[in-house]
Amino acid sequence: MKYAKQIFIIFLVTMLGELLNFLLPLPVPAGVYGLFILLAALCSGLVKLPDVEDFGGFLLEAMPMMFIPAAVGLLEQFGEIRAIFMPLVVIVVVSTVVVMAVTGKAAELVIRAKRERKTK
Repeated sequence: MKYAKQIFIIFLVTMLGELLNFLLPLPVPAGVYGLFILLAALCSGLVKLPDVEDFGGFLLEAMPMMFIPAAVGLLEQFGEIRAIFMPLVVIVVVSTVVVMAVTGKAAELVIRAKRERKTK
């Protein structure tokens, strides 16, 4: 019964995200709406972490399987990709480094702000 409750909560949040995606004329994917809804529910205490933790963990463990079709599609189109392979690799490497650097700086700012708040 515990897992049924967890599945219900996650699917309900997913459906609410889909509903918001349908109602709001913004270019935001339904999954992003769902993530924000779940975050708000967790932060507000409306949903407790143990209420979704086990099934959420299962979904995270199953996530790599979802990338298999995309990888197979890339392999099937490698002939077309070969012409732009080096620029693609450069773009992926540079964008990954930039995202990592910005994330690191943002984390530092958050940590510094928390420390300053504690000392006041």
